[in-house]
Amino acid sequence: MDLFLDVFTKVFFILSPFFSVSMFLAFSGDMDQRARHRCALRTSLAILVICFVVYFFGNLIFRVLGITVPAFQVGAGTLLFLTSIQMVSGRRSEAAVDPDEDFAVVPLAIPLIVGPGTIGTLLVLGMEIGGTEQKIIAGSAVFLAVVMISLFLFLAMPISRLLGQKGLHMMMKLTGLILTAIAAQIIFTGVNGFLHGPRP
Repeated sequence: MDLFLDVFTKVFFILSPFFSVSMFLAFSGDMDQRARHRCALRTSLAILVICFVVYFFGNLIFRVLGITVPAFQVGAGTLLFLTSIQMVSGRRSEAAVDPDEDFAVVPLAIPLIVGPGTIGTLLVLGMEIGGTEQKIIAGSAVFLAVVMISLFLFLAMPISRLLGQKGLHMMMKLTGLILTAIAAQIIFTGVNGFLHGPRP
């Protein structure tokens, strides 16, 4: 249960639910409810596939490139830290909105929602967690986190009406603040692993 909650919390926050809602509303524009829900479904499926591929098969990257886990922890934590700073300062990049293009997968699912920091963190989690049972538990947590993000996308309009634009920005900054702590923990774990791990 501790592993499940730990992975769920990390993945849920690195997927930045309120930023996702803000971006989804910006892209969906004047779509009717049915069209918006279809876009939300495609985006959710894309996020799920990307997260699962990175989490379960990302370790192949380490083997092929010979990258150590501590090195990637420091790199991924740094990327996540930079992303969180942008969220806290309100300067996270936003892609130009083109209503004539299908935005559900690119650029909304990737690279806006599942960005470099998210991919790096999932790669680290996939390498840190060993054993079939633990992999399944953590994979279930990733699945639930994506389902929660999907729920946010489907309820984007009610959430926007409830919080307003200022409320969304405030929650986005709060999410960014939590992400800084997660990023720092990943970096410190990587540094500790490098200092006390086996030497080549």
